[in-house]
Amino acid sequence: MSLCAYSGCLKTLFEIMPSARNKKKALPPVTDEALALIASWFRTLAEPSRLKILRALEEGGELNISELVEATGLTQANVSRHVQSLVDAGMVGRRKEGLAVICFIADPSITELCDNVCSNLLKRLSQQVRKLGGA
Repeated sequence: MSLCAYSGCLKTLFEIMPSARNKKKALPPVTDEALALIASWFRTLAEPSRLKILRALEEGGELNISELVEATGLTQANVSRHVQSLVDAGMVGRRKEGLAVICFIADPSITELCDNVCSNLLKRLSQQVRKLGGA
């Protein structure tokens, strides 16, 4: 399945799933191949170094590899390897400008997803603190 088809599949699932949950409708069938692709996409996000790179790109806009090294504290080899994984997943894009490789967020929905996850975690942690008698 191509990256465009893969991205379209994810977009469709994320659009359908919340509304289906709210309306108690049955979800449309999803093939095992589509589920495997979705799981692979989430595995890409399961690496903290990749999340550091995404955060740096969200905060700094387009950055070259050296700037990502500085922003993340990772080695150049690690940044390059993780950027390749993010590019393969369609989350990050890159282009050459002279000798520099410029990286950018290619799929803006990744920023929304990360924001939603962070908001949910903050809410859950706040609830736990309140249960434990904290502020």
